Amino acid sequence: MSDKERVLFICVHNSARSQFAEAYLREIGSQWFSVESAGLDPGELNPYVVQVLKEDGIDISGKKTQSVKDVYDRGVKFSYIITVCDRVTEKNCPVYPQPAQHLSWSFPDPEKLECSDEEMQSKVREIADVIKMKIRQFVNDYKSKL
Repeated sequence: MSDKERVLFICVHNSARSQFAEAYLREIGSQWFSVESAGLDPGELNPYVVQVLKEDGIDISGKKTQSVKDVYDRGVKFSYIITVCDRVTEKNCPVYPQPAQHLSWSFPDPEKLECSDEEMQSKVREIADVIKMKIRQFVNDYKSKL
């Protein structure tokens, strides 16, 4: 376990994008990565995110959101810190003072989508698919360097 790279995904509420990224990296790259997610201002899990992940065979229904500050206060060291919020919000992200590689992946915020309930599940699925593709690329890039 100690030889795994530690990854922290950060977004605003730790309710959607960072949850997708954490879940998909845990599923796709658990051989190489230990992963967590956190938010600048933690909220509640987005029910559409819980449903989309459930469709992919991943159950996060009992998971709690957590703050970046709480993770920092635990003294956890990460190899990668990846923000998954949009570029504007990312400017409010704190600098995590440790020798980690900082990456920025901008994804739309499901909470800001303006559409009907019928359309919401489809739009959240689209965001999930993009995040899953990015995670696959991240894992493949990592494996190619081994």
